[in-house]
Order: sequence, then C-alpha cells, then structure tokens
Amino acid sequence: MAEMKGVDILILVDTGTEGTPQWTPVGGQRGATLSESVDTIETTHKASGGYKTYEAGLVDWTISCDGVYIPDDAGYKALVDAMRQRKKVKVRWQEAGQATYEGLAIVTSRDLEGPHDGEATYSMELQGCGAPVLQPTP
Repeated sequence: MAEMKGVDILILVDTGTEGTPQWTPVGGQRGATLSESVDTIETTHKASGGYKTYEAGLVDWTISCDGVYIPDDAGYKALVDAMRQRKKVKVRWQEAGQATYEGLAIVTSRDLEGPHDGEATYSMELQGCGAPVLQPTP
C-alpha cells in the first residue's frame, strides 16, 4: 500500500445545483484536517469495581482547512457566502483524486491574515451536519 501525501488531499465544495453537483476545489489550499470524535456516556455503577465505565454516544466530525488567500476563487467564495448566509454547504474530502467522504457542513469560522512581510492567508472551520457519506472506491 502506498503512503498518502498531504498534497494529495483536497477540500471541494459543491457549487452546482441540487441535481447537478459541480465539485470546486477551495483555492490556495495548503492544509486540511478531518476530525472525527465520539461523545462518551458514563455508565458507571456500584458493581463497576471502582472504575468508571462508558458507552459510545453521539458522533461528530469537522474539517479545518487553510491556505493562501485568493479572493476571487470560486470554492473559497462559496464557503464565505455560505457562512454569511448561514447556509449549509455540501463538501467533499478527496484523496489522490478520488472522493472519500461527502457531507453537509456549516462554516463556523473564517480567519484572514495579512502580515506585513508575507502572503495573505486564510483558515476555515466546517462543522459536519449528520453522517459523512463514505464514497465507494472505483
């Protein structure tokens, strides 16, 4: 099995219509992080032997991305517009040119940095809504 390079992972946003998706990469991207977590439900009782016990609860996922700021990039603009309009967007996590996960998300934050001695950069956080759909490998 080949190792995955980070440069081969992209975040794409659906800029098409409901019936005709158009997957647009978020321009200038440098970094991408997919995080999944599970809440725990404590189930400790008197017969637990003095140790806490847990069961898995609700599942959560987020995507973080950052990159070079390109103000007129269609993917970037779609995420900014979705945040400002408080709308969910369909996003895709793509590895080595193949879709891996798709799901609805809310853009929860955007940071724009303009240092005096470097390129302008952005970072965004997307909160998943519902389960991400694992795409079959072609």
